Amino acid sequence: MNQIGQLARVFALLSVLAVGGGVAVLPEMERLTVGQHHWLTSDAFVDVYGLGQLAPGPNMLMVTVIGYRVAGVLGALVVGIAFFLPSSLLTFGANRLWHRVQGSPWQTAVQRGLAPITIGLMCSGVVTLAKVALVNVTTVLIAAAVLVILLRRHVNPGLLIVASGLLGWLVLVP
Repeated sequence: MNQIGQLARVFALLSVLAVGGGVAVLPEMERLTVGQHHWLTSDAFVDVYGLGQLAPGPNMLMVTVIGYRVAGVLGALVVGIAFFLPSSLLTFGANRLWHRVQGSPWQTAVQRGLAPITIGLMCSGVVTLAKVALVNVTTVLIAAAVLVILLRRHVNPGLLIVASGLLGWLVLVP
């Protein structure tokens, strides 16, 4: 299968697995794009994720950067459609069904059941990124400082990303 077809297949699969948001599929995205297809290195994956967090708009637009790195503008377009269209159609259909069963015990049970699953998937995304990004004492200290700041103060995460990047560049780049 050519790269465009592989990109479409991989990101369409990730789209339908993205229960709880794009962060929930980060472990699988990292496994497929870095480990299986070798489209990115681990460092590049973290860089692309950081760019997605910093850029305006939905953070999962980062997937288009992956598509662009693999197959140029066409790759970015294919990945964008493959990643956002299936989940959008599923969300549209689920929303229509959700309103039909409004107030039923079934709706409440599904909602309560999906909440811990979503949290678990998001935590697995954080663990996946931590395994790749926390490579030495300095990176662990930067991550810990960011966590403390986020828990104690209401600070724009984008500013913390920029500050962490600058600090990392100053301290880690020879």
